[in-house]
Amino acid sequence: MKLLTVLVIWASAFGLCAQSAERPNVLFIIADDLTSTAVSCYGKVAGTTPNIDELASEAVRFTRAYCQYPVCGPSRASFLSGYYPNATTTYGYVSGRENIGPDRKTWPQLFKESGYYTARVSKIFHMGVPIDIETGSNGTDDAASWTERFNSQGPEWKAPGEGELVQGNPNGDLPIKGGNVMTIVKADGDDLVHSDGKTAQKAVELLQKHKNEPFFLAVGFVRPHVPFVAPKRYFEPYPFEHMQLPPKLSWDWDDIPERGINYVTSRNGQMSIAQQKKALAGYYASVSYMDAQVGKVLNALKTEGLEDNTIVIFTSDHGFHLDEHDFWMKVSLHEESAKVPLLIKVPGEKPAVCHSFAELIDLYPTVAELAGLPYSKHIQGKSLVKTLEDPSHSVRDTAFSVSQGGKTFLLRTDQWAYIQYDEDAGAGMELFDMRHDSLQFTNLAHDSNYAAVVERFQKALAGKLAEVRNNDLGIDYSITK
Repeated sequence: MKLLTVLVIWASAFGLCAQSAERPNVLFIIADDLTSTAVSCYGKVAGTTPNIDELASEAVRFTRAYCQYPVCGPSRASFLSGYYPNATTTYGYVSGRENIGPDRKTWPQLFKESGYYTARVSKIFHMGVPIDIETGSNGTDDAASWTERFNSQGPEWKAPGEGELVQGNPNGDLPIKGGNVMTIVKADGDDLVHSDGKTAQKAVELLQKHKNEPFFLAVGFVRPHVPFVAPKRYFEPYPFEHMQLPPKLSWDWDDIPERGINYVTSRNGQMSIAQQKKALAGYYASVSYMDAQVGKVLNALKTEGLEDNTIVIFTSDHGFHLDEHDFWMKVSLHEESAKVPLLIKVPGEKPAVCHSFAELIDLYPTVAELAGLPYSKHIQGKSLVKTLEDPSHSVRDTAFSVSQGGKTFLLRTDQWAYIQYDEDAGAGMELFDMRHDSLQFTNLAHDSNYAAVVERFQKALAGKLAEVRNNDLGIDYSITK
């Protein structure tokens, strides 16, 4: 049994107060719309994320972690509440509180009511980007989860600098604009002009101020969510002319259902090759800016002497398409959109790579168990603690995600990615052999040679939906550890 676990059990057994130094702190860092393909330690690009990479070298890095809904609001409501999206949200931009009720504890609320100082900085529950960042509002935050909460107001697409709209601007003559579109701003000024710089600064202040009490500090960075805004110097390593677009096939869409074509594409966005490359460069620049802010927070953790008693988690709410299949943004249940980076660093545990499937809803029971806190038996996530102690251990053999108003489903196994549109598959299916077609170019769902595989997944999906929906949302105070 690891030292951290022993100390937590010992402190609990002897009834030590909430201020006890043995209680592990939690530092939860989340990026917005960060695809794992843009994180250097996941092997696809080089040099974009040196600070996240350093954390990965000290943590357990999960290679097959998936969100439960590839859109910000429902994804965050799900993993912060511990339930699949059907229970936490009507698939809109809500905290989840109105669905689970006032008596169910969210993940940070559990820590708050167990004597922890809990604080959020910027976007943890849903905030509209850019509008809530521009106004400095709370978005659809859950007040009951936090001792204190802090917003990081920033200029977003209105920041002074060199701007360009690369979506829906075929002639390149339209002005930049806000909203959920790919606007690029190579901004004037330094890191602190923008939201993420302010978020890092506030997080450092809170680490310094609350280092002598147990804390759950949630730090939400809004980049690389559109608009792609960062100080100019972060764009310098990414001249758009040097960007390499992903491989694409002219017939790529021919064998997938209409609903399988993402809502933003290079085609409906009327994006030239140059605009596609500029969007890619803008995304990478935004990632590098975010990574630099992550580094400031992690450095403060070390400087304040908190590393040996702080659990650190880094992830994203979902992925992001970067022109694969001519797709951009999220919503899709294809790999680049549904998969997320996930790093968990626990004091006393060795760094490792874990290939077990994991879901974001697994974070709640995992961290609660590490801290020795009892939680509701109804939580639908599964603890990943055994994988932290033994990375070869498998918690799940399948990842599950939903999209498009809860009417599209993903089951991802070691060999297969199965996507079904509507419960009766009336709007189509997709089946990809991930061992031989990792880029998901060939849909096998209607190939008679794979009929048995499709039938197996249809039965598995029906069983999974019954399991998810059968969760009793009535209040039950029985607990598990």
